[in-house]
Amino acid sequence: MPATPAHTTTKPTEAAGAAPSTPPPGGSTPHPSRTTAEPPAEAVTPLIRGIAVLRRLTEAGGTLSPSALERATGLARSTVDRITATLARMGYVRLDGRDVVLTPRLMELGNAYLAALRLPALLDSRADALADELDESVSLAVGDRDGIRFIHQATRRRAMSLSFRIGDLLPAERTAPGPLFATEWTDEDWRRWHERRAADPEDRGFPAVPPRPHTTDDFERRTADAAREGWALDDQLIEPGLVAVSVPVRDPATGRIACVANVVSHTSRHTAEDLRATLLPRLRETVAAMQRDLATAPPPPQGPPPADLATWTAASKQELGRDFIESLARGLTVLTAFEESRPALTLTEVAKATGLARATARRSLITYEHLGLVRHCPDTRTFTLTPRVLSLGFPPLSRTSLPRIAQPHLEDLAAQVQESASLAILTPSAEEIQYTARAVTHNIMSVDITVGTRLPAHVTALGHVLLADPSSPTAQAGYALADEELEEGLRALAVPVRDRTGRTVAAANLAMHAARHTRESCVEHLLPALRRTAALIEADLHVASRFTHVPLT
Repeated sequence: MPATPAHTTTKPTEAAGAAPSTPPPGGSTPHPSRTTAEPPAEAVTPLIRGIAVLRRLTEAGGTLSPSALERATGLARSTVDRITATLARMGYVRLDGRDVVLTPRLMELGNAYLAALRLPALLDSRADALADELDESVSLAVGDRDGIRFIHQATRRRAMSLSFRIGDLLPAERTAPGPLFATEWTDEDWRRWHERRAADPEDRGFPAVPPRPHTTDDFERRTADAAREGWALDDQLIEPGLVAVSVPVRDPATGRIACVANVVSHTSRHTAEDLRATLLPRLRETVAAMQRDLATAPPPPQGPPPADLATWTAASKQELGRDFIESLARGLTVLTAFEESRPALTLTEVAKATGLARATARRSLITYEHLGLVRHCPDTRTFTLTPRVLSLGFPPLSRTSLPRIAQPHLEDLAAQVQESASLAILTPSAEEIQYTARAVTHNIMSVDITVGTRLPAHVTALGHVLLADPSSPTAQAGYALADEELEEGLRALAVPVRDRTGRTVAAANLAMHAARHTRESCVEHLLPALRRTAALIEADLHVASRFTHVPLT
């Protein structure tokens, strides 16, 4: 059964957050739930600082300059540079000119939490089907102390659309799921909520929502109503026009709330009362089916153990020297030890899964418990991830697309081989290809094609790859070479880009004047580099699409 993301009373060292008290860019208020207590003596300081950098990047939308990170975290510039160099080595950020940019690879940390939780995998199809039936956005949320976080979104594409992302943190009192989670709060939870409200009356510490209007707060009454009625409404609490209705999905084994299913609309389509009268019955039916799914879910399959990343960190330290912070890299690998078949791990199991020394794994877990990213259960001596892991880059990265994923890799390829590189997909008619990403070189004579251009599929290398039957020579070879088929003097080489199921969803290519590379030179010298680039795009796509929808355009 999935772990129940319920609010529990915690020790002071389990308080959430890790950043120094320096305000983030723009002077916004740090979230009041971040810990101000001194970290335990055995906490890993570089890991605390690395988490602070990742959170500040997340709050900024995924991109900040090193100098902005220095101001946001209060860390010395040399420390920021070493942290970002380490994160870049791990593939979690990209150093793009003067900016530090989060990369899709970082989503593996949030994926570890979502996989261990199991709820998205077990319930997302029900949520998606309800969204299609009602033609409204449907989400699943879990409680994160005095807030909520979304773990699944099935949104409708409209001019008036919702901007919430998976992993976004919202104040409980301004949502429909919040009162339902609050029905299980302890006295300590309510005390923390009152303290946060007093410290941040306008919700400046919640960047996913607009500042709170000065209105009377009836959250405690709404919580009492939710406890009595078994559902809750959001009547324009976040912003004018937004309405929602929520029903709890309970863990059949414990009866506690596992997550909350939420239907969101706009007052131009439904009033809050209309949601209750017309959509609530159907939502309740879906929740009942979700609870049956949880009750009958088979045990998770045993997945492969994580790679021995401890060996990799040692090699990276040898290569990069002082610029590589080994304790930060090793600490981050601890989060990836958790998975669908490993939702709760003992210290010994964490050490075995990561290849870390037991003492190293222990200090990392102590640090994460202090930061609110890990919860310790003394009765079973196990550790579990908390929803706060989603605060490490997941919200801005969960809205990425395949062209955005491919662009930096295409730019690296074009710079390496000095030829234009592209990504394309097949149009619905299968008669044309459409370019979705491009990286050009500055040769005097270059291939002049822009993003959005459509060309006949049958005369392009990209089209040959996208149209290839699995048994065709092109598919067997794994590439296609178009030699002056589209235009005299134009030679192009293309390879497939495949999704998590192995299906070809796009193709990447190199295009050049025929005088610069013979057919043999294309295969011998350019094809290996193009294949490496496609593999990098696929790796990012597979991580990003595990629990989110990644558009192809």
